[in-house]
Amino acid sequence: QFVESGGGLVHPGGSLRLSCAASGFPLDYYGIAWFRQAPGQEREGVGCMSRDGGSSHYAHSAKGRFTIFRDTNTAYLRVNSLTAEDTAVYYCAAWPSDPGMVLRSCPTSAGYTYWGKGIQVTVSS
Repeated sequence: QFVESGGGLVHPGGSLRLSCAASGFPLDYYGIAWFRQAPGQEREGVGCMSRDGGSSHYAHSAKGRFTIFRDTNTAYLRVNSLTAEDTAVYYCAAWPSDPGMVLRSCPTSAGYTYWGKGIQVTVSS
């Protein structure tokens, strides 16, 4: 339901863009979110974006280096100034959303209809 791309090995200080292309459902009817799970840690939310792209919300730890954006069919996550602490499996997710929603928080994990399988990102020199 998501076709994912963009992960791999990245050097510290570098940037990457992760993509999740929706397959079989109209992503433009859904809000999107990104999560990540580092080795040995629980999955944590990175941030989310409304279905029309007009509103977004980021976890405090993600502000400044992480950017979520989207087009009609694909969700993106850009990460700058990568460090080893960004090594994780990154997940995209989508939840059915009303138009014009203003996000003051992201839905909890239980609220998502579609999940990506995960994109491995390893930051290492």
